Amino acid sequence: MNDMAKAITSRWWLPLLDGVLAILFGLLAWVWPGLTILTLVVLFGAYAFVSGVVNLGAAFHAQRLGHSPWYFVLRGVLGIGAGIVVWVWTGISALALLYVIAIWAIVTGIFEAGIALEMRRQIEHAWLLGLAGIASIMFGVLVAFFPGAGAVALVWTIGIYAIVIGVLLVALGFRLRSVNRALTSVNS
Repeated sequence: MNDMAKAITSRWWLPLLDGVLAILFGLLAWVWPGLTILTLVVLFGAYAFVSGVVNLGAAFHAQRLGHSPWYFVLRGVLGIGAGIVVWVWTGISALALLYVIAIWAIVTGIFEAGIALEMRRQIEHAWLLGLAGIASIMFGVLVAFFPGAGAVALVWTIGIYAIVIGVLLVALGFRLRSVNRALTSVNS
């Protein structure tokens, strides 16, 4: 098993945590459809920032174990950057917010799909991460090309995206936990 596979399976809880955060963000968007743009900005910024911090923490751990941290560093910087952009740009318009979210989703999706391709031979069910990546790319492209949706439709679309991605990441986290347990029992 390569270094990245070891780093990811030992930190199975990261996609699980990322997925739970995404599901919570998505549910808030659905339960609270009258969100103002400012509230949506704050919620998205918090989600992206926390996800970025979690990934940077994983990068430090991966490097400490002698594994390649690049995937976690890139996702971490991207999440923190997106969170800061939407918090600093408090007067952000709905259209500008959509483009920030679209870019974040596309770049995150590319990273996830790339890692899934790299890991498909080492980790069973890496396709869940690939599917999450493809869903992110599709969502980002749709938002970028069709930004004119109404405010409530925008919030619900973002909510659906977050829930779908969250469910896929939670499933991946549990699969990685199973792989990690199997590896641990074999090495014991």
